[in-house]
Amino acid sequence: MAGHWQVQEAKQRFSELVRSVEVDGPQFVTRHGEEVAVVIGIAEYRRLRGDVQGFKEFLSAGPDLDSLEISRSREPASVVDFSEGP
Repeated sequence: MAGHWQVQEAKQRFSELVRSVEVDGPQFVTRHGEEVAVVIGIAEYRRLRGDVQGFKEFLSAGPDLDSLEISRSREPASVVDFSEGP
């Protein structure tokens, strides 16, 4: 059965089991025909654990922008009238 490995088979062919995870996705390990474990890729494991960096953390980890010299025009912005259609 594809994607299912008996415990003894998984132990004997561990390298092949790992390759199958990389190519085919999660692999199930069975004992006496019952699923007892699943082997997943590291990216999926980290996603499930919540180890994936969130957007807020990503932005916070960026370079310090306070050292940039940014200038902006002091003139008031144009007024746009949205009350009438085209």
